[in-house]
Amino acid sequence: MNFANVNLSPSLTSLPGSSALLSFANGIAAWALVGCLIALLVGAALWAIGSHSQNMHQSMSGRRAVLTSIVAALFVGAAPALINFFFNTGVGVH
Repeated sequence: MNFANVNLSPSLTSLPGSSALLSFANGIAAWALVGCLIALLVGAALWAIGSHSQNMHQSMSGRRAVLTSIVAALFVGAAPALINFFFNTGVGVH
């Protein structure tokens, strides 16, 4: 059985609207980072208020919000590198 050889070479200039799509992705990333910042500030405030008022549940909720926002910001920043890494790893599979 003979299969046709298929190759893939992504190009941002191949389709119309690619620059708009890239701008859209950059805008979404900016909004995600602003959301992470707001979540970090609110979580830190909850953590501090909960700690000072001896409210363990509020303190834990704030701590979880702080850690979640930090991890989310890490993924937003690392997303292009992760996508490129796994794409290049997939291209290397034969």
